[in-house]
Amino acid sequence: MGKTIIAGPCSVESHEQLREVTAALCKMPQVNLIRCGVWKPRTRPGGFEGLGEPALRWMQELSTTYNVKYCCEVARPEHVELCLHYGLSTIWLGARTTTNPFMVGEICEALQGSGMNVLVKNPVCPDVRLWLGAVERLQQVGIGHISAVHRGFSMYHNNGYRNAPLWEVAMEFRREMPDIPILCDPSHIGGRADLLTPLSTTAMLMDYDGLMIEVHPHPADAWTDAVQQISPDELARLLSEIMHTPVAPDSKAGPRLAALRDNIDTIDHSLLRMLSQRMELSRQIATIKHELHMPVYQSSRWADVMRDRLQLAESLGLNSSFTKEMLERIHAESVRVQLEP
Repeated sequence: MGKTIIAGPCSVESHEQLREVTAALCKMPQVNLIRCGVWKPRTRPGGFEGLGEPALRWMQELSTTYNVKYCCEVARPEHVELCLHYGLSTIWLGARTTTNPFMVGEICEALQGSGMNVLVKNPVCPDVRLWLGAVERLQQVGIGHISAVHRGFSMYHNNGYRNAPLWEVAMEFRREMPDIPILCDPSHIGGRADLLTPLSTTAMLMDYDGLMIEVHPHPADAWTDAVQQISPDELARLLSEIMHTPVAPDSKAGPRLAALRDNIDTIDHSLLRMLSQRMELSRQIATIKHELHMPVYQSSRWADVMRDRLQLAESLGLNSSFTKEMLERIHAESVRVQLEP
């Protein structure tokens, strides 16, 4: 299927641990890169923060021994310089770094002229502009090989995930930058090993360009992220399960799919026409309110409208969160129209 698979330990813990996982992963033809945590930015002080330069030295040694390529996260310009010194050709920007345009800018300066491959994880918050901005800054300094990594977003309610997937944010990124490959990091989205297969399957169904998965030779003994790491054998089973699922081309669905899509097109056109009519009614209402010196926004009226529409949506089997967000966006546009001079 031509998918990029990046796998490896959350953090490098010892030469033997790195050698053991490398020896296992190098036997899997699907694995293109071995990911290794060299510097570990911890949310709170006191945790293991990575081995730093010694880990890079081991990676350089083992890359020759096993004929593999490694990649690691960088968070400061000096990290970039060390990665270049030890021969790494691929690095990634973590979620915390992507959230900070100042730090992204400093890293970009260090990367200028390096020819490195750079992966950009989505920011901690669900702000697609920060994600796009990090990629654009890399492009401005001449980085030609850039991929995005969807690793989920930190929310107050994550609905059972470590980081809420919010697939729609990743879809928006793809719409804005269709030429940038996008990988899924199910390890950080799920936060649990048992969620890796369903999340990876979803990513494949959404035609992601690959996966980034945390793999440890002995997951239960891992110093960081133990509950979300899997063994090399478990990775082999996961890849066998999800990568060998045939995906039928659109042509196979034939006229059935075409007819349903035609119906969706017709409905979409109708929705847009009705929205246009609704905004015209809002303009007429604005005229009356202006004449009578009435406020544009009336909270009691809006509360009644929302209550009625949500009840109808529930009876029609529509998702209440989706319906509420849609109605709020329509109402905000209606208010904007009424405030036009």
